[in-house]
Amino acid sequence: MIEVTFYDREPELKEMMDILSMKPRLITFVYGPINSGKTELITHLIEELPEDYVVFYINLRGKFISNYDDFVRALFKLDREKKEYKEILKTISEVSLKSLKFTGIPITEGVLDLFFREKTYEDVFEFLEDYLTEIAKNKVPVLIVDELQKIGDVKINTHLIYELFNLFIRLTKELHLCHVFAVSSDSLFIEQVYSEAMLSGRSDYLLVDDFDYEQTMDFLDGYGFMDGEKMMAWDYCGGKPVCLVELINRKLRGGDVKKKCEDILKIKVSQLRDLLDLLDYVKPQVLLEGEKYYVEREHVVEILKDFVDRDTVSFKGYRPEKHFMIKRNILFLDPKEGTVRPQSQLNLLAIREVMQDA
Repeated sequence: MIEVTFYDREPELKEMMDILSMKPRLITFVYGPINSGKTELITHLIEELPEDYVVFYINLRGKFISNYDDFVRALFKLDREKKEYKEILKTISEVSLKSLKFTGIPITEGVLDLFFREKTYEDVFEFLEDYLTEIAKNKVPVLIVDELQKIGDVKINTHLIYELFNLFIRLTKELHLCHVFAVSSDSLFIEQVYSEAMLSGRSDYLLVDDFDYEQTMDFLDGYGFMDGEKMMAWDYCGGKPVCLVELINRKLRGGDVKKKCEDILKIKVSQLRDLLDLLDYVKPQVLLEGEKYYVEREHVVEILKDFVDRDTVSFKGYRPEKHFMIKRNILFLDPKEGTVRPQSQLNLLAIREVMQDA
């Protein structure tokens, strides 16, 4: 695979740097369609931060989290040096004089064992507050949790996510101690978070969307795409970065860009037809506000037909079916706008092709 360099997302980077330049006050939720470049943006931001920031980046992707122990293991990075709890806190001020970027909160086996024995998130959160307080004496701590929705259903006495939000509010709104960024591609999770009264006035939301037309043209210019190839890429992929990278790799290897576009569309069409065929035989259920609702095939078709001559529709109406297709990454919900649209240009093209036969 030929490496494709990071494409400058100046507006999003500027907004995040503006947030970091001020005293921590709000939780920032970073959301967007799947494969729109959220994690890559965060990674680039971390690399560009000056030395007075200490970043703790915790990526929950691919981690199975069903209980307290799983959560603790995901949150912390084991330090194999033999240090006791108090010694860790004592040495933080000295260590934080250097530029630090961690993939978890560094702790020792002894501290980890303590958390496992006590089995209370209060101990974990108190430790984090003490830890970040020490860091803040010399540096600006930044906590970034990627794929936060992974702990949405975990319960430790109460739902863990609500206790974690309370910690985030304390670190930002109350203590102004640490910047907190929560990243997610699960738009239903973001919609749920967006509507939480406890976060009103305590959080902000940053959409990291696919590239627009101008960004897409500029991006492809850097890899020798001719005008016709650029238009073909836009027609098939829109501004979806991961799709554009596929086309770039095909071109740089001397392959046929048009053939690649046609192939990836065929896959999307086949997947959608297979889903509609499956709904002829089964009725999946979705959970809305604690109640289970069946997904009706005819309602799914009605929703898809709306996209034949439109790019977006309202989130209202046929909610079980819309939830189902959002979970299947066919549709994307923008909670700020209250609208639903296909996850990508490819999804939109596939919907329109399949609906010709419906």
